[in-house]
Amino acid sequence: MKFAIVSKGDERSEQIKATIKQYLTDFQLEYNQNEPDLVISVGGDGTFLEAFHTYLQRLNETAFIGIHTGHLGFYADWVPDEVEKLIIEIAKTPFQIVEYPLLEVIIRGKSGGIEDRFLALNEATIKTADGSVVFDVEIKGEHFETFRGDGLCISTPSGSTAYNKALGGGIIHPSIDAIQLTEMASINNRVFRTIGSPLILPKHHTCLLKPVVDRSFLIAFDHFTTNYANVKSIQCRVAEERIRFARFRQFPFWKRVRESFIADENNR
Repeated sequence: MKFAIVSKGDERSEQIKATIKQYLTDFQLEYNQNEPDLVISVGGDGTFLEAFHTYLQRLNETAFIGIHTGHLGFYADWVPDEVEKLIIEIAKTPFQIVEYPLLEVIIRGKSGGIEDRFLALNEATIKTADGSVVFDVEIKGEHFETFRGDGLCISTPSGSTAYNKALGGGIIHPSIDAIQLTEMASINNRVFRTIGSPLILPKHHTCLLKPVVDRSFLIAFDHFTTNYANVKSIQCRVAEERIRFARFRQFPFWKRVRESFIADENNR
């Protein structure tokens, strides 16, 4: 089996990376950064997102697993004290695959031509540096509302625990193929109206955002931000691709949520 390691880059993460690389190669596994079967993330959720975007083109062939070296990571199942155990599991035990849905975003310009397509593991956020974001929101080709506010967050089920949760969105189990559209400080008064509630869209429902006011947008995909001008539309839906997690033990989603947000050392 071929493996690669993506590290946060701090001293502790680099030491763990070196240990894993040495032991797995001793077990006759091949270190291959270009075509890995397994990618090991050493760091936090930010490092895991970096690993995901590094190997976007290999989602059908590559599985991911995470070791968190800081605060508890939502995507990282293992802690540094378990590194030796994980090394043996990787070397000796076939892993199970657990798949989570992803978000697809397609940005179309007013001049036509090439479309920009992105995938996100957590979410896409749309903001502007100049005033409010104003979009006509279409769902399945039908006008739903005109949104005015600070911005919009479109999240995956696994990403529903990230920025979406901070905005008051719901937590969705990743076994559900869906995306969630959550408002950022919408304007609601006698003139302007939005639904004022997160929308959960199933796989066969496409959301299309059409700018009403011509301005540039700051669009972030899992913390990677790009500036777009002359935008005709932004299309959001559940992607055909899925991320594949390598599992050597059970770690139920709701246990992960509880340990990330509720549990402490005294009530686990």
